[in-house]
Amino acid sequence: MRRSFYHYLMTLRGPDRQNAEMNFANDVSHDIQFPKQSEDYEELSSYLEISVDYLSSMDVFDKTWEKYLENNQL
Repeated sequence: MRRSFYHYLMTLRGPDRQNAEMNFANDVSHDIQFPKQSEDYEELSSYLEISVDYLSSMDVFDKTWEKYLENNQL
């Protein structure tokens, strides 16, 4: 079953801010505007570049996206 990027991110959340991916996931969980159903790189990338200030580097998104693709293969 395919899942959205948001759903994948929610599996990375944690109580501590141990790494950049966990920080990203925790921040997204509080972002009510995040495109929760999206599986589209361009849509998500554009949203993050234009609409948020909690992501210090798009490298975090890119690395997390690659792991999402690996994890979300059918």
